[in-house]
Formats: sequence, C-alpha cells, structure tokens
Amino acid sequence: MCPPDVGTDDERTEKPSVLASISSEMVRLYKEQFGRGPTKARTNWSGRDMLVVLLEDTLTPAERNLVALGEYQRLRDVRMLFQYARVAQFCEPVERLTGRKVRSFISGIDAAADGMSLEVFVLHPEGYDGPSRADLDSGA
Repeated sequence: MCPPDVGTDDERTEKPSVLASISSEMVRLYKEQFGRGPTKARTNWSGRDMLVVLLEDTLTPAERNLVALGEYQRLRDVRMLFQYARVAQFCEPVERLTGRKVRSFISGIDAAADGMSLEVFVLHPEGYDGPSRADLDSGA
C-alpha cells in the first residue's frame, strides 16, 4: 500500500484505518511485552516506504524507578533486548495490514522523556517476494 498522498481515492480513504490498526497493534504488543500499553500511539507514513509509530507514556512502574535512579542506559538496554527478541511479532501486523514485507525494523526509546518510543518499519517495494526482516536472525 502507498502512503496517503499516493494512490487512488479508495486507497486514500482506507489509509487512516490501516494506520490506526497498526497503532492499535503496537499498543497491544507493548501491553503483552511490558505489562502496560502506551497511553498514546500514532502511526504515519514517512515517504513511500517507511512507517513511523510514535508511542507515548510507555514506562512501567519499575522503569520509572530506573529513571528516578538515573539509570537511563540500563532502561534502554533492557527495552532493546526485549524489542529485538520479538522482531517477528512487531513486523507481522505491519506486513498483514500493509500487504508489504518489512525490510528493516528500528526501535528506540527516549527514557528521559517519559518513555517516548518510536518503532520504525522500512518496507520493501510493493511486489517484493523475498525474505522479510522477520525471517532474519532476531538478534541482528
């Protein structure tokens, strides 16, 4: 599927529901993985081949304690460990909802900014039939 500014009128009208569905899936994954979901989530196209999911207020009580102790790097390290251990679970809804395979998955958190997180998905071109990022080693 194309970003909102590209495609037919029918495709443009379905984009918000696809983007909202991806946001909902990311909230669900965070809740499953960390025990609580973010309070806000928004997904946007960034060009033709990249989706950016912004998640706000993602920290658990234990992670807030790490922030209070100034342990930002430890918090980032633990988050990244869990995020990259579940690459396939993060890529699956994006691939299912867009009909395109994920080329690259990039996850990040700003621990000092109340756990604001980004999940970035770079997609292969439409029609690509090779392996997905989810098929690659999850630790890479």
